[in-house]
Amino acid sequence: MATSKKTTKTKSTKAARVSGAVPPYGDPIRNAIARGNVAEMRKLAASTRKYLGEVEKALAQLEKAITKK
Repeated sequence: MATSKKTTKTKSTKAARVSGAVPPYGDPIRNAIARGNVAEMRKLAASTRKYLGEVEKALAQLEKAITKK
């Protein structure tokens, strides 16, 4: 007997799709340092700076929205 499963989308699934690339947390940074590849470290540093800028901008928007409520 075949049964069909209903799939429902949850908020966490939607958030996961919207979030985009994985942010450069400590492990990738530490691993790049351990490998000693300067070009990789420079690339990771640049992407981390960009990510942090985006986070700071989003945080400012969030704080503004909180104060409006």
